Amino acid sequence: MHADRTNRTALLVLAVLLLAVGVLAGAASLGLFGDTIRQEPLLDNVVADFVDRNSSWLWPVVAAVAAIVVALSVRWLLAILFSTDRTGDLDLPAEGGPGRTTLRADAVPDAVSGEIESYSGVDSARARFVGNSARPTLVVAATVEERADVAALRRRIETEALTRARDALDRPDLEIRLDLAVTTRRAARTA
Repeated sequence: MHADRTNRTALLVLAVLLLAVGVLAGAASLGLFGDTIRQEPLLDNVVADFVDRNSSWLWPVVAAVAAIVVALSVRWLLAILFSTDRTGDLDLPAEGGPGRTTLRADAVPDAVSGEIESYSGVDSARARFVGNSARPTLVVAATVEERADVAALRRRIETEALTRARDALDRPDLEIRLDLAVTTRRAARTA
């Protein structure tokens, strides 16, 4: 929300500045500041003069800077499109033995979401691990029906499904983020 407020403020300031420049330029073109200002060019073309004087070295520099910007933009775009915050498979600690147990990253979230969806009053549930596989966070999002007791459902989810997830992973300190939303959609009635 803070970023939205900042964006709105910056856009409002920019709009006011551009409006002021437009109004002043329009007033000058109508002669409200006198005929001498009306006859003057609005801006001297100093940029074109600079480019003309320095074209031997300027265009190669512009091309190099543009190539760098394109390369950084492509890298950023690829990072956004193909990166994920999901964890890989989880290694469970072996109790007293040399063995190792590897758990698929979607096994526990699938079980948790399936269990939560079986609760009366829950419309849908999704779960996934995010972050580092050594210290993952289980993110659970459930949509509950409008008529459901949200507080009771939250308690049941926390004491049953999420406790079982912690027990299954033998991580009592497993970080969990639970997001509940209430749907206004009417449940389909069966006859």
